[in-house]
Amino acid sequence: MIIIPAIDLKDGKCVSLRQGRMDSSTIFNDDPAAQARLWEDMGASKIHVVDLDGSTKGKPINLNRIKEIVHAVQIPVQLGGGIRSSEVIRAYLDIGINTAILGTVAAREPDKVKDFISEFPGQIAIGIDARSGTVAVEGWIESAGMKATDLAAQYEDCPPASFVYTDIDRDGMMHGPNIEATEDFARNTAVPVILSGGVTTPADIKEVVALEESGVVGIIIGRALYEGTIDLREAIAIVGSRNAR
Repeated sequence: MIIIPAIDLKDGKCVSLRQGRMDSSTIFNDDPAAQARLWEDMGASKIHVVDLDGSTKGKPINLNRIKEIVHAVQIPVQLGGGIRSSEVIRAYLDIGINTAILGTVAAREPDKVKDFISEFPGQIAIGIDARSGTVAVEGWIESAGMKATDLAAQYEDCPPASFVYTDIDRDGMMHGPNIEATEDFARNTAVPVILSGGVTTPADIKEVVALEESGVVGIIIGRALYEGTIDLREAIAIVGSRNAR
């Protein structure tokens, strides 16, 4: 299991939202590339980037900032937000993105996304963002009308590199992760699961680490790192001690 610090981009800045609401953003850094270097210097082995503007517009918006982040670090960068076509996936991979995370298109056009998974083996992850267990799309604005586990089941025959499972109600709220829902989701798929949303304290990390046996392989942390309720080095040490057992 690994800790993956998050960089959410809005208007070219590193921000954090509450429950995905675009009108609730807090700016944490005007220079996302510098933020990425800091996370790398503190021991991160991967960075999670979201083009928030892209997720609502359905196309890349913060491309220049994303390029700066990729060029600023040596560690892999996974990216989500507004990725809807093979051309966009290829463009991102060409600039150095390690994994493209598909959300809205994965819920609405699974056959197309299965083709993407075949075209770009090992480089496509599926972002499954759920509110009360139901998938949300278009930057979490609309409901897809299906359960998260049902969407995951559609990809069992053409598995992505991972599922990034986000509990929207917990995201950015600093109230702790939804352990029960994440465990249920992970136990219902053979695909590795990365948890996102709500991790706030070292105690939360220890709870999530216990889900490794259920298939959870990563923890994305955003606001808690920026507000200082979790120290990245300490978080990495917690999962490292578990991995060393």
